[in-house]
Amino acid sequence: MTKSVAQIFGGEAKVKIMRLFVFNPGSVYDAGTVAERTQERRPLVAREIRNLHRSGLIRKRAKGYTLNTVYRYLKPLEHFLVDATPITEKELIKKLARGGALKLVLISGVFLHDPEARVDLLVVGDHLKKGILIHAIESIEAELGREIRYAAFETADFHYRLGLYDKLVRDILDFNHKKIHNKLGL
Repeated sequence: MTKSVAQIFGGEAKVKIMRLFVFNPGSVYDAGTVAERTQERRPLVAREIRNLHRSGLIRKRAKGYTLNTVYRYLKPLEHFLVDATPITEKELIKKLARGGALKLVLISGVFLHDPEARVDLLVVGDHLKKGILIHAIESIEAELGREIRYAAFETADFHYRLGLYDKLVRDILDFNHKKIHNKLGL
């Protein structure tokens, strides 16, 4: 996360928590779930939730807290949090590279401000380790404050699907996307 954004809002944890609530309106979270989703310590999360509740950004519900959808500055805050990207393309690749030999990493959706995209992230590689990839994606989700819709394929499977004009692969490649790592020459 860019340090200046965290400094403006008083810390990285607060920004992660704000992202979680702002990008998941209607969801109700207790402090334990917020700590798990943001990968932050529970006492810190509890303090930041109290502060966000006092500010009016979130409301108390029976089973936790939810975004206050009538908060006066919600739209400007949402736009700011979207535009202040918490993770660089280089950091994305570094996190994902632990999961195998990457051949193609493509971003779309949340990374390009396109809520209509079918996926946010496409990963193609050799010897992909599913558990490590899932852990990397959960780490990215914690930074972003929202779930990432993703697809991961072994290189051979991706080429096979590409040759068959697989709907998912075509929907990704035919619409708004950006290749941030490309060793396939696409």
